Amino acid sequence: MNYVTPREAVNLIPDNATIVIQGSTSVPTALLDALTERAKEGGVHGLHLIAGFGILPEQAPWATQELMNAMHAETIFVPNWLRDATRSGVADTIPCFLGEVPGLFRDGTVPVDVTLLNVSEPDENGFCSFGISADIAFSGQECSRIILAQVNKHMPRTFGDPVIHESCITAAIRADIPLVEVPTPTISPDDRKIGQFIADQIPDGACLQIGVGGIPNAVLDALHDHKHLGLHTEAITDGVLPLIKKGIIDNSQKTILPGKSVGSLVLGSRALYDHIDGNPDFVIKDVAWTNDPRIICQNRKAMAINSAVEVDLTGQICADSIGDTIISGVGGQHDFMYGASLSEGGKCFIALPSRTAKGRSKIVPHLAPGAGVVTTRFQAQYIVTEWGIAYLRGKTTAARAKALIEIAHPDDREALERSAFERFGPGFLYVK
Repeated sequence: MNYVTPREAVNLIPDNATIVIQGSTSVPTALLDALTERAKEGGVHGLHLIAGFGILPEQAPWATQELMNAMHAETIFVPNWLRDATRSGVADTIPCFLGEVPGLFRDGTVPVDVTLLNVSEPDENGFCSFGISADIAFSGQECSRIILAQVNKHMPRTFGDPVIHESCITAAIRADIPLVEVPTPTISPDDRKIGQFIADQIPDGACLQIGVGGIPNAVLDALHDHKHLGLHTEAITDGVLPLIKKGIIDNSQKTILPGKSVGSLVLGSRALYDHIDGNPDFVIKDVAWTNDPRIICQNRKAMAINSAVEVDLTGQICADSIGDTIISGVGGQHDFMYGASLSEGGKCFIALPSRTAKGRSKIVPHLAPGAGVVTTRFQAQYIVTEWGIAYLRGKTTAARAKALIEIAHPDDREALERSAFERFGPGFLYVK
């Protein structure tokens, strides 16, 4: 391993390079800090930094207007640490499915020069593990001519795609930086209702894709009486651990990698990171593989469980923005919704509270101006709030509106009915 100082490592990055940043809770902050210092000194120009999903405790200090000529951020999924920069126009987004990103690198649509990694210490054969984050970093390093790594004693070793031999790393720095831990979200009473509604629809032997947050954790918490569940997901979180330890998630009925819990990234507590460290029951894969609908659908009873910002009366699902303001990205929602819809016995759920924290209905006549459609009305199946389940597949637009109004907050239903009548005409009144 060619160990150098952080500054010596980032000095290897040429002007106008495109740089991929590893994500999840393993963003290589020591390398980014050194690159930021170089930029502040006027030592670099025209860099394009590509980020995906990731979590940091603060906003990126390099994503500022003052440094835009030196370093410009472009993100596939707006992470919490680039949200302010994206909102202000300092950073920009690349609209695409997360599973599509490796293909953009590999076919040269988005040429990549450098990848910044946060990896484990090398094993006896010289291989370092990407640990908790394969996602876009695996394809990034595959396509880069310069690979810089912070070799971190806190990074767990995982099985699957994300390994790299020390001879392939251009330069490395030593790091003693604990991974970011994501607190387990508090489950509210409404979350529990939603979780139970969804759990009641999940059969034994199902294969789960589940998102991040209070509602996904509520779904997992309601599955303790199930049997022989599988896990093929994008993000592995703490919520799955109790089900794995009790043998409820045993992956015994999966077609793809039976016996293995599969994901592309891991985010949660140190206890989760320690549990997967060297554990052959977990497999971390390139996001182009985990999120491929052609792979997803091969598991029978695939269950895709995702969330949304708002849903309109025809079933259009916005999950990436509040009006014009992009707050996340499409991620894997579309890929898993489509894959699950093709799976034998598969189901697709969109779960959301009926109202925002400010009391605004999330079931709306029309999406907010500028809002993005992450999942189209043609793919929507089950929409779930704390008031029940609306099953939209095969229903007319007027019938969808009626079903969605029935799971809206009771205080919003009258206004929604008026909007539905104005939109769909007298036929709305005759929907059974």
